[in-house]
Amino acid sequence: MSYLLRVQLPDRPGSLGALALALGAVGADILSLDVVERGSGFAVDDLVVDVQSGSLPDALITAAEKLPDVHVDSIRPYAGMLDTHRELELIDQVAAARTDRLQVLVDNAPRVLRVGWCTVLAAGPRGTYRVVGSPGAPETHAADAPWMPLERAVVLDTDDDWVPALWRDMDTALAAAPLGSSGNVLLLGRPGGPEFRPSEVARLGYLTGILATVLG
Repeated sequence: MSYLLRVQLPDRPGSLGALALALGAVGADILSLDVVERGSGFAVDDLVVDVQSGSLPDALITAAEKLPDVHVDSIRPYAGMLDTHRELELIDQVAAARTDRLQVLVDNAPRVLRVGWCTVLAAGPRGTYRVVGSPGAPETHAADAPWMPLERAVVLDTDDDWVPALWRDMDTALAAAPLGSSGNVLLLGRPGGPEFRPSEVARLGYLTGILATVLG
């Protein structure tokens, strides 16, 4: 069983080693690590850890947060492939697709961007509509998207009236980015959080900028 932990810890020598020891003490092996963000004296890392079947995720949180100034932002099951070049792989997959490139994009984006679901939205004469959605995308659609069109990647306010109640009930963090000049928007949902970090939003903007040229 694998879990994805988002952990905030002090950005100083030895912090990550202490965290690895603490997680190892409860039977967890770190399989991969991505630096999400670095700030003044702190770092936010995504860790994929492997634990024995039946182990409780609460034990991982307790072990990590026993360390000084360490906080677990979120933990969720992880079934994705481990790949240190995920963005490049996604671009290659979309470029290689002969048809349904948008569907290929949304099917693979959740693993790359570590979100729960992904859709592409467009605006038509009758309002906003969903073009394609990933597996796991909510059946409840947003009836409106007053924030469209977009000029850059942004975090969306989940308290706005346009957000479906079900999305709010699931505490879904939302971010979106334009797909070039097409008018289409890539919408990401992360049920249960965590919130999108500024570095993640910047990364999303760079990625969609490249993808827009591939999509044409």
